[in-house]
Amino acid sequence: MRVGIDVSPLVQTRAGTARHVRGLVGELRDRPGIELELLSFGGTGRASSVLRDAWWYPRRIGRGRPLDVLHCTTFRGPMRSSVPTVVTVHDLAILRQPESLPRWHRLYGRAGLARVVRAADVVVAVSEFTKGETVELLGVPAERVRVIPNGVDEVFSPEGPLGEGDYVLALGTLEPRKNLARVVEAARLAGVELRVVGARGWGGVDVPGWVGEIPDSELARLVRGARCLVYPSLYEGFGLPVVEAMACGTPAVISRGGALEEVAGGAAVLVDPLDPVSIAAGIAEAEARRDELVPAGLARARGFTWRRAADAAEALWRELA
Repeated sequence: MRVGIDVSPLVQTRAGTARHVRGLVGELRDRPGIELELLSFGGTGRASSVLRDAWWYPRRIGRGRPLDVLHCTTFRGPMRSSVPTVVTVHDLAILRQPESLPRWHRLYGRAGLARVVRAADVVVAVSEFTKGETVELLGVPAERVRVIPNGVDEVFSPEGPLGEGDYVLALGTLEPRKNLARVVEAARLAGVELRVVGARGWGGVDVPGWVGEIPDSELARLVRGARCLVYPSLYEGFGLPVVEAMACGTPAVISRGGALEEVAGGAAVLVDPLDPVSIAAGIAEAEARRDELVPAGLARARGFTWRRAADAAEALWRELA
């Protein structure tokens, strides 16, 4: 079985979609009976991004290649395809909260997203929450949407060095929907040092304690050493940092409702993301409940593996081929 899989996110970002692609490809690359063709176009610049979205995805991806299945690892893909096509939806912030995304992404959402997703033979959602969003916002029949959760990379484990100091940690690109201004205020109210790890994004977001982007080994060290992860994002389709924190044995403070609560499965502190006082109280609660939250989080995180995600993807491909 020859499968074309879109790996363009690897040149565009180091965030969740890139982790998703790396995790799946790493597990599926050497499986017997599967030949992966890694599909990508362009580089990291804005011109490449526009050309990818406007031309390569809708008209060229997978064309002229002897594929049995085409798997587009984000909701960008062809308007029509001669082979069975899978499209993965990570979230629908582009429709639910368009103001939280840059202008080009908003334009693409209006122009192509619905057509691409509806044209796919199967849509993969990374959570039940995202499946519900796909059905509600795009009108995709529920029976055409499969839920395949993300996994967590092996570097995120409770074994290993700890970050030095006494701090709480926030993860995420510096952009409006990560809610970092309220996290900063909550840390001030709680009287704790805040460290923020992530790429510089858009929207003029700048926060004290920003560390920047760092290698995963260093990130895991900071996660293990933190009092807790503070992740009250305004909208997520899955929330990989929450699973990564739980896998490291670090309590998580997260937004109530949506995908984050689903993924945490009762093993995190839930707060109102719009209220810094609630977030600050969540930080204190995470400390008080640490002995309960750490084992619960470790047990919950063990259910999210790239092997399990790859098994489900392979089964879906064989069904379509």
